[in-house]
Amino acid sequence: MAADEISPTANTEEEKPSDLDKPSEDKLSITSHSFKLNRRTLHYTVTTGTIILKEEVEEEGKTKGPQPKATMFFVAYMLDGEEDKSKRPITFSFNGGPGSSSVWLHLGLLGPRRVVLNEDGSAPPPPYRLEDNRYSLLDVTDLVFIDPVSTGYSRAVTGEKPKEYHNFKKDIESVGEFIRLFTSRHQRWTSPIFLIGESYGTTRAAGVAGYLLERHGMYLSGLMLLSSVLNFQTIRFNTGNDLPYIFFLPSYAATAWFHKCLPADLPENLPVLLEEVKDFAMGPYAQALMKGSSILDGEREYVIERLAHYTGLSEEFVSRCNLRIDIFRFVKELLRENRRTVGRLDSRFMGIDRDAAGEKFEYDPSYAVVQGPYSATLNNYIRGELAFESDLSYEVLADLWQNWQFEEHQNEFVDVAETLRKAISMNPAMQVFVANGYYDLATPFLATEYTFDHMHLEPELRDNIVMVYYEAGHMMYIHQESLAQMKKDLEAFIKSATP
Repeated sequence: MAADEISPTANTEEEKPSDLDKPSEDKLSITSHSFKLNRRTLHYTVTTGTIILKEEVEEEGKTKGPQPKATMFFVAYMLDGEEDKSKRPITFSFNGGPGSSSVWLHLGLLGPRRVVLNEDGSAPPPPYRLEDNRYSLLDVTDLVFIDPVSTGYSRAVTGEKPKEYHNFKKDIESVGEFIRLFTSRHQRWTSPIFLIGESYGTTRAAGVAGYLLERHGMYLSGLMLLSSVLNFQTIRFNTGNDLPYIFFLPSYAATAWFHKCLPADLPENLPVLLEEVKDFAMGPYAQALMKGSSILDGEREYVIERLAHYTGLSEEFVSRCNLRIDIFRFVKELLRENRRTVGRLDSRFMGIDRDAAGEKFEYDPSYAVVQGPYSATLNNYIRGELAFESDLSYEVLADLWQNWQFEEHQNEFVDVAETLRKAISMNPAMQVFVANGYYDLATPFLATEYTFDHMHLEPELRDNIVMVYYEAGHMMYIHQESLAQMKKDLEAFIKSATP
């Protein structure tokens, strides 16, 4: 899930359950399962539980030794019958937020069980259920789903401050420490190791890749980045930052195309249309924005006409926005005459607000579609099939993003693209898979293209990047056609990146 999505009511800062009072050992549940995938019956073992994160503590100049600081919840799937684990890839997975648990990639894309949705990704009426996931990647890689501290069942132990983990650096270090511990305990250091992250999880993945390499000498085989945001300047609509207006334009056009709001003279084929819009966005539109108030009247009128043509908005509205249409205005304005909004995470979905004249939508309809099915099935699945019991609230999406700290990036935009560039340069065998959704209005695909085009990788390393596109949104796997294609793409990527 993307950064700054919604504000749930969970208060993870104050929750201090008694069962987290300085735990001395991990709490684990181990179960055995099987399912059919590609005409094979796969037998696998699931380890569900918590790993205790410890740190050296000094008091009065004396070291007390490692002390429990937090418990990190995880679900690990290991295929049975694999005697030589060094040949078996292992993939560590997390979502974003910051504040999101790993439920989305877990029960939506990778795991052997999957939330049942309609083919377009919309939700059926409750009650919700799981089914065997015929698109799971368990046939090609073992899977470990990680919930960062204050998400899922992961918590700081009693007496420790949760907010210490709610920052850019500590988040990377704690997730990296979990991966080191798990890899060591399960003797997987010589396995092909992959990370997969979504949204802010791509920010984390790039950071963790650099951290593991430089701190522990752990070289990864590959990263899989879904709905990427590595350079926050590309998506922040701050005064004086014109880049997002350029990068969001093709995604606006895709949205207007889907909702049949575009003129008939534009290409009917979506990829062809988007190439035309990209050329305008990176050419005349970018030049117009760079000129500011010095733009000539004739040029301004031309840009207004083209923006209205490509977005489905009125020329009057575009002019009032001073050529700069931010995301929250667009999702409210596009279908305003029909008293509907469109989603931010997935603009195919429509919502209904009480106030049709408002400036921004009341809620993201594309998050509302998935929140109920994923929350219900995850809670049932963990305690039922996986036999892990906890009376804590499983924090699907905790309210952390508003107070997330970026001390290392004061007075500048967060940018981990340089971390990723350095990691690839130091480990030129590491491959990177980048998945983009055309209808993603949280992390638009042109912003991702720009980021990778400006990493300044040496020519021989540019082929390490695999860029793919889907006619879906931020969570492209909820769209069944895209999910089927992602299975093929991710399987091919892992195999190509594995010796």
